[in-house]
Amino acid sequence: MSLIELVTQSTFTEITALMVLATVIGFIGLLMKQPLIVSFIAVGLIAGPSVLNIVHSKEQITLLSELGIAILLFLVGIKLDVKLIRSIGGVSLMTGLGQVAFTSIAGYFIGLSLDLGHITSLYVAVALTFSSTIIIVKLLSDKKEIDSLHGQIALGFLIVQDLVVVLAMIVLAAIGIGDGHGGTNDSSVWNVALSGGGLLLFVIVIVFVRYIANPLTEQLAKIPELLVIYAIAQAALFAAIGDFVGLGMEVGGLLAGVALASTPYRESIAARLAPLRDFLLLFFFIALGATLDLSLLGSHISGAIIFSLFVLIGNPLIVLIIMGLMGYRKRTGFLAGLTVAQISEFSLPWGSA
Repeated sequence: MSLIELVTQSTFTEITALMVLATVIGFIGLLMKQPLIVSFIAVGLIAGPSVLNIVHSKEQITLLSELGIAILLFLVGIKLDVKLIRSIGGVSLMTGLGQVAFTSIAGYFIGLSLDLGHITSLYVAVALTFSSTIIIVKLLSDKKEIDSLHGQIALGFLIVQDLVVVLAMIVLAAIGIGDGHGGTNDSSVWNVALSGGGLLLFVIVIVFVRYIANPLTEQLAKIPELLVIYAIAQAALFAAIGDFVGLGMEVGGLLAGVALASTPYRESIAARLAPLRDFLLLFFFIALGATLDLSLLGSHISGAIIFSLFVLIGNPLIVLIIMGLMGYRKRTGFLAGLTVAQISEFSLPWGSA
């Protein structure tokens, strides 16, 4: 029996092997003074089909990764200050909308220049507008920059970007792009109905913050372990609802944190959940690595290079320009702009639609 067959003969053995691999790679990254997120990404690639191919319990790993996403964004939301949201709302909206418009329009014409066709170019352009909120939040947290000005602005326009892209997908579904004909179909009607569910979720959060959050957490805090379990449950519940109504797990998890941000127990909850977040996010990167087959890159290498250069250079540049016009320092604009020099892992299924 080969080593890979031995490792993957049970889910427990597989998860154990992945954690051991993460420890080894993480220690090497520590010696090289690299952020933990770089080691996590390396673990995903090494464990994926391109190298060791030891990831086979995909349902279990996906479940752990999704819970990690919910808790990550929950911890961001629980630290959001309403006054700060008001102060950075304008720049977040302008940079978010500006980046989406620039990326989608320019990406569409780049696709046409590569002879991808109108429909394919449109899908690729929309896929390029996604940025990985998960990766950026984790990176900013590791560097202790999540509470900095550029970190908060970056988080703000990444959320704006996510919401705009959700609306774009609803519009594309509503006009029938991708089903071979125009007009409204069952799927588009369902998407429009779900968008109303998204608005309802925001209303629920407002009501919860106003009338429920403080008295509920005051009672739960009498047993600290119960308060932590409740916080995890709320993060998972809101993430599930957010995913169901089309907002995505990231926005749902964020709103779960915002719902508890006004309580006096937010710092205690954040401190207790931080280690769990880091552990679960390991499986997010493992799940991501399991979807990447680097052997497929060769047939599309030229287009991949062109689109990569566009994202790496164009996206940060447009953010830097917009923030400069709004009076922000070049350093703040540059650091915030760096966060969109990538595209999201969720672009993979959308781009292949």
